[in-house]
Amino acid sequence: MADEKNEPSGFKVVDRRAFTVEGSAREEKPPEARKAEPPAEKAPAPQAAEPPKPELFDEPSDFETLVSYLSTTTMFQLGLIPGPGGERIPPDMNNAHRTIDLLEVLQEKTRGNLTPDESRLLDDVLYELRMTFVELQKRQARKG
Repeated sequence: MADEKNEPSGFKVVDRRAFTVEGSAREEKPPEARKAEPPAEKAPAPQAAEPPKPELFDEPSDFETLVSYLSTTTMFQLGLIPGPGGERIPPDMNNAHRTIDLLEVLQEKTRGNLTPDESRLLDDVLYELRMTFVELQKRQARKG
């Protein structure tokens, strides 16, 4: 076994660390010495299998989903929906007003192109959000 350790294996170890064992900086190799050494062969990167994409939605998005999303966003901005940890979120009246305005733009730009159910949904959502917004504004005015 001792004899096997002395046999050349064809494997060469080159210490390329910037510091010696004592902690002092190694001397820089001259550029021609660097070129003489063959570059280390890189093993091909393993092909990672693409992770499966989770199904986020069971149904395709439609007009009702858009209106629902914007209405839920507005309710969150009005402080009517708790935060992720169940904490109370203070109202953000400016952004709630902006989101209601976006729903009004949607109503204006889709007028005449909606089914009666879609039109009724948008009308009802806008009515409820506007009334809630005004009520919260009145409460804030009474407090402050």
